[in-house]
Amino acid sequence: MVHPQVPVDTSSCVVDTGDTTWILVSTIFVLGMSPALAFFEAGMLRSKNTISIISQIVVGNVLLSVMWLFFGYSLSFGTSFLGVIGGLEHLFWIDLPYNKCGNMAANIPAALFALFQMMFASITPLLMTGAYAERFKWDAFLIFTVAWEVFVYYPVCHWIWGKGFLHQLGVLDYAGGIVIHTTAGIASLVVALFIGPRKDFFAFHGEYPPSNLPLAATGAALLWMGWFGFNGGSALGAGSLAVSSVVSTHVGGCCSAIVWLVLSMRAHRPAATSILNGVLAGLAGITPASGYVNTQATIVIGLACGFLSYYGCHFSKGRMHVDDALDVHMIHGATGALGSLFVGVFGNLQATDMGGHFFEFQSGPKQFLLQLFGVSFVTVYSGIVTYVILVSLQRSLGDLTHDEDKLDMGLDWVDHGEVAYHKLHVLSSNSIVDGTSR
Repeated sequence: MVHPQVPVDTSSCVVDTGDTTWILVSTIFVLGMSPALAFFEAGMLRSKNTISIISQIVVGNVLLSVMWLFFGYSLSFGTSFLGVIGGLEHLFWIDLPYNKCGNMAANIPAALFALFQMMFASITPLLMTGAYAERFKWDAFLIFTVAWEVFVYYPVCHWIWGKGFLHQLGVLDYAGGIVIHTTAGIASLVVALFIGPRKDFFAFHGEYPPSNLPLAATGAALLWMGWFGFNGGSALGAGSLAVSSVVSTHVGGCCSAIVWLVLSMRAHRPAATSILNGVLAGLAGITPASGYVNTQATIVIGLACGFLSYYGCHFSKGRMHVDDALDVHMIHGATGALGSLFVGVFGNLQATDMGGHFFEFQSGPKQFLLQLFGVSFVTVYSGIVTYVILVSLQRSLGDLTHDEDKLDMGLDWVDHGEVAYHKLHVLSSNSIVDGTSR
């Protein structure tokens, strides 16, 4: 099987029904990760913000998908302009046939590759909803999401996956450790620091009681399943590389979860929230390496991501008092960066025998330094651009968050005029306006 980062010979490219079927199924799996993310975050947050977070993710998915169709794909995967951004030849998916493959993927239709990548482009900015949850105004959310997608995701996607300058240097990212998790992770940290903590942050030590753990567990389970399409589909074909990616995905998530389980039991008790976070941390960490490393190396990566994310979350909230509501910068950002660095330790670009030797150190110091440069450059770029976007929004919109009275009431009612749990949600008499009470 040809590794997806190896250039495609379009002259011998033939659409394969088996590969096409697998990528279609993987695309559907990744699409399902958006509602799964909504369920997970809604269950982990307070009940008065349930409708708010679900609406942000659903509307965000719709809006970002249309943007990808109109111009996002072209800017990300069009003909490279100085290695920085793609051209405009694929606006509205022009020249993306359904019966021929393109220059980005062998053996699947060009339009299917664009659809598969749409799922990645749609979910990446939405990971940040877990960082600024329960605070952002609705209009601030919409504008920030659009601006971040255009000025952060599209360029970084082109640099690494669209044959831009980082790809040309040799930086590797199999399924999104840098393009997705590092960019969204550092941006989440910047947003959390910019808008400040929620009320009673110190009273709860940053850990507000979740409103619906069964819903959160359902969302985490669906995310876990969707990740098989996320990483397995990144093989861009059905074969040994896809199998290896799926195995690494599961093993990485499980090993990280075991770390969180043991450490949480040592600290107090086996909290369900810890187990769920442990799984997601391992899944995010193995993402950039899942197509480059064998099973034995995956164990090391999963364990390392578990330790980093567990102690990182406690340090960030407990010592630094960063109110990243769902620890996105650690669960996704730090682990995605670490997994990307491990590509420079255990990586095997040939993808001929991922089940081979116990440990394979085939990448070498050069690849490690390339990975370090790629992670560092993208981290700085995403952080600076995110800050500039936030400052610009604040100058044009004013405060990006509601005042404390409205936040106490909950964004469900303030922004949407609805509540998720009618029997549990109690509104004060002055909160009910004529014609809006239900």
